[in-house]
Amino acid sequence: MRLRPLVMAVAVTSALVVTPAQAAPAGRVLGYVANNGGGVSVIDTATNAVSTTIADSGGNSPYMAAVAFDGTRGYVTNSVQNTLTVIDTPTNTVDKSIPVGLHPAGVAVAPGGGFAYVTNYLDGTVSVVDTATLAVTATVTVGSNADGVVVTKDGSAVYVTHDTPGPGKVSVIDTTSNTVVSTIGVGNAATAIAASADGTRMYVVNKGSDSVSAIDVASRTVVGTAAVGFTPHGIALTPNGTRAYVTNSEFDSVSVVDLTTMTELRKIVVGDRPISVALTPDGASAYVTNFNSNTVSVIDTASGTVTGTIAVGQRPVGIAVNFVPPASSKLAAGSAQLQLRLLGFTVRSLDATLTDKHTGAPIAGQQVVFRTVKGNPLCTATTTSSGKATCDAQASLLVGLATLLQGFTASYAGNNEHGGASSHGYITLL
Repeated sequence: MRLRPLVMAVAVTSALVVTPAQAAPAGRVLGYVANNGGGVSVIDTATNAVSTTIADSGGNSPYMAAVAFDGTRGYVTNSVQNTLTVIDTPTNTVDKSIPVGLHPAGVAVAPGGGFAYVTNYLDGTVSVVDTATLAVTATVTVGSNADGVVVTKDGSAVYVTHDTPGPGKVSVIDTTSNTVVSTIGVGNAATAIAASADGTRMYVVNKGSDSVSAIDVASRTVVGTAAVGFTPHGIALTPNGTRAYVTNSEFDSVSVVDLTTMTELRKIVVGDRPISVALTPDGASAYVTNFNSNTVSVIDTASGTVTGTIAVGQRPVGIAVNFVPPASSKLAAGSAQLQLRLLGFTVRSLDATLTDKHTGAPIAGQQVVFRTVKGNPLCTATTTSSGKATCDAQASLLVGLATLLQGFTASYAGNNEHGGASSHGYITLL
């Protein structure tokens, strides 16, 4: 969504026994904060701390943020460079910057993940980005000040708000023909828009009317209006579809709206000039960007209270919160030497190197377990800064020479940041 003119964007030891099996990697729930002053702050919602900041040398003045349905891609608009930054979220690295229209504002990803839709505020257009090729395949003219954007649950239509003075409107794009097929009148200066989880409603924030309009998707008509605070900007819905959280940028608060009755239940005081809001997948917490405070407020939705404040980058605007699966890892086993002893065997220099599959970067500080091909434990080692794990092992005569000469298996169980991996290595006689 576009800010008011005064803030417009310018600019992861050897042992003789195997360690207990770890729980299956669960992934992380991460928040992506687009800072208008530069960079994307990544919040780990388990600790409510910024775990990393993503910089894109080809982008400037990040604006809104969206995360693909499966959590493996993030998309951020850059209002000065006129680009869309694509982030690989498991590794939090930039894959590409895609040229779009003038002053891109909103971005939404189709439920199937096949396309991303970018509103270009100064062009009055929507860029259609193929997420497989990461290229713009169509440009749809929608009208002046194209701002908020959302895709219907079935992917058949895209709803676009227009941040214009006076009575606002929402354009509806048919995704098959990529043409505007309907226009819906809403309140003044329509900005953010959100879709209900069941796909039956769209909720539009009317900045100039201090209200939220409810649109019935089937009939494409407004079926309700809720009054909120002064100059609302952002909106997020609870997963069960009963509540909306709306930021009031000139009221330094968030309105909680009952979507059944379309009435405001309460206001929650947050930081200075709240802009956007996003909820965790379980709906337990809401994260609010505070433009003038350079912070994100964390709201416990059960109690309706602010439970934390997180320092992020300068002038945070957009935010998306999503489950992110572990990054794929790669384990490359080397070779070892077998030495015969009187009562057994010594296997020297078992080694394997652990790296991130997407970036090739080494993964340090992780345990690698070495076993025979039949599963007999050999040793366990921790990866170094170069991602290499090395250890020696003592094996009894019961293991058998023939088994040892078949080689070894190196395995990494994985964690929330990186998935598990295994590989086969060779053992030769000294």
